[in-house]
Amino acid sequence: MRENIRIYEIKSEYIKYVGNYQKHIFVPTESKKKRKYIGVVLEINNMKYFAPLSSYKDKHKMMKESVDFIKIKDYAVINLNNMIPVPDSQIVVIDINKEKDMNYRYLLQAESREVNRQRKRIRKNAGIVYDHKMHNGNSTALAKRTNDFVLLERLCREY
Repeated sequence: MRENIRIYEIKSEYIKYVGNYQKHIFVPTESKKKRKYIGVVLEINNMKYFAPLSSYKDKHKMMKESVDFIKIKDYAVINLNNMIPVPDSQIVVIDINKEKDMNYRYLLQAESREVNRQRKRIRKNAGIVYDHKMHNGNSTALAKRTNDFVLLERLCREY
């Protein structure tokens, strides 16, 4: 059995740094500064890759899952095309049980359970998305909506 996937936060300074180079990266604005950048960390190409969790919205009900779009029940979604390599120094472990806001704690617990129920698929699909981008550049619809992993890996190493 593979190890469970944990939920992490990425430091906002790093998100701002890589967000300058990629349009698919949500960079918190002043009005959304308190919003945490949370998601899962996966091992790809000997690097840690962060795949953000996005809040589940009404529009997601009608959307079909795909290799790069995974629904975490009706709690959240993971867009694997938006994953980014991240240095260890920018990864913050979230201790869900110490979360003071009970509603948020319950949401994180539910997301964590569902992520781990789907962990094999999440890891497999992340590898597929990564390989697809590396082999296809921008020649397919999936590749066009996927972050530039070559550039981001270089930026991550330089950070």
